[in-house]
Amino acid sequence: MLVLSRKKDEKIIIGDQIKVMVIEIRGDKVRLGIDAPKEVTVHREEVYEAIKREQTTGVPSPIDSAD
Repeated sequence: MLVLSRKKDEKIIIGDQIKVMVIEIRGDKVRLGIDAPKEVTVHREEVYEAIKREQTTGVPSPIDSAD
């Protein structure tokens, strides 16, 4: 795993098309902005896992009903 340190408004580049920018740092939380092509899906890990679980079991996740 590559570990990088960034300050507010600094970016990292992934490949040629994905940019991740530190938008805000507040206490123990960091807000990130992600600029990626439409064909690249971007999810929080818990959402990604819920999607995968639903695909394998057919059972909707509680995350889906939280809207």
